[in-house]
Amino acid sequence: MKQNRREFIKATSILTAASIGGFSSKAFATNIINKKGTKMKLTFKPYTLELKHTFTVAVSSRTTTPVMLTEIEYDGIKGYGEASMPPYLGESQETATKFLSKVNLEQFDDPFELENILEYIDSIDEKNTAAKASVDIALHDLVGKLIGKPWYKIWGFDKSKTPFTTFTIGIDKPDIVRQKVKEAEEFKILKVKMGKENDREMIETIRSVTDKPLTADANQGWKDKHYALEIIHYLSENNVVYIEQPMPKEMVDENAWLTKNSPIPVLGDESIQRLSDLIKMKDVYSGVVVKLMKCTGMREAHKMITLAKSLGMKVMLGCMTETSCAISAASQLSPIVDWADLDGALLIKNDPFDGMKVIDGKVTLNDNPGIGLSV
Repeated sequence: MKQNRREFIKATSILTAASIGGFSSKAFATNIINKKGTKMKLTFKPYTLELKHTFTVAVSSRTTTPVMLTEIEYDGIKGYGEASMPPYLGESQETATKFLSKVNLEQFDDPFELENILEYIDSIDEKNTAAKASVDIALHDLVGKLIGKPWYKIWGFDKSKTPFTTFTIGIDKPDIVRQKVKEAEEFKILKVKMGKENDREMIETIRSVTDKPLTADANQGWKDKHYALEIIHYLSENNVVYIEQPMPKEMVDENAWLTKNSPIPVLGDESIQRLSDLIKMKDVYSGVVVKLMKCTGMREAHKMITLAKSLGMKVMLGCMTETSCAISAASQLSPIVDWADLDGALLIKNDPFDGMKVIDGKVTLNDNPGIGLSV
C-alpha cells in the first residue's frame, strides 16, 4: 500500500513538472517513470581558451585560460558544463581530471534530484570549486532540457530585467587601453582592472576616450587602507560606480574600515567564495561578487544571491574568461542582480558554443531550454 502511494506521489509530481515544461504530461510522466534503469553518464575533456588580448590584472598576466568541458548524458539528451581555471586560482586541467574521475553519477536514477546529487559532488573533495561547477552546470542544463524550459523561467525570473554587462579593460599601456575602449563601443559601462602603480593613469587614459560610467577591480592590489581610500575618492569623482576587492582578503579589519568610509560600494570578491564566506563577511563589505567558478555552480550561486539580497547587500554577477557555456549558465541568474560582468566569452577567440548574447551592451537571454546553449 505504501509503495503504491509513493509511486502515485512521484507520478503526480512529474506530471506537474511536465505541465510547467510544456510537454504532454502523460507522455512525459510515462517516459520518466519507465526510465528507472537509465543512468547518467559524465564525460569530460580539456580545452584551452585563446584570449584576444593579453589579460593583465594586479597579480598576473596571461594569453590563455585552461578549461574543462563536461557533458552529462541521460536517455539521449546531453547537458553541457564547464570549469574555467585561471592559474592563479589554484585549479588546473590536471586537478579537474583527478576530481571528475571520482564522480559516479550512475548511483542516481533521477537527474531531478539536484540537491542530493550536488551535495554528493560537493562532498567528494573540499576544494575544486570550478570542477564542481562544471558538473552543476551540465546537470542544470540537462534538467532544463528534460523540462523543456530555460532556467530563468523555471526560477520565475523576468528576462526583461537583465542588466547591462561591463566590458573589462585589463591593465596595459595607454595606447592599448585606448584601443580596447574603442573596441567596446557598444557597452554602456566599462570595468577597469587596477591595483598597480598606474591606477590614475588607467583612469585618465580611459577618460581621454570616453565619459561612460566605470567600475573598478583592484584584485587585492592595494595594501594600505589610507591609500586605498584616497584612490577610491578619486574613482568616485570620475564616475566609478563601485570597487571590487580593494585589499587582500586577509586584511579583514582594513577592508571593513574602507567599506565604512568609502563613498562608493565596496564588493568582496576573493574574500567571498561561497555561501559560508558570505555569512562571515556580511559586515565587512557592502556587496558581493558571485561567480559560478568560485561557489560550485548555479545551485549555490542562487542561494548566495538570495541571502545577499536579504542582508541588504548589493550583488554583482561575475565570471572568469569562459566559453558561452558557463556565461550562459550564469546569465540565467542575471535578472535578479544589481550588476553584471558577463563578458568572459567576448574576450576569447575560440568559443565552441553559442548562447547568451550581449545586445547593445545588455545581457540578452534566449528561450532555449536548460542554460540556453547551442553547440
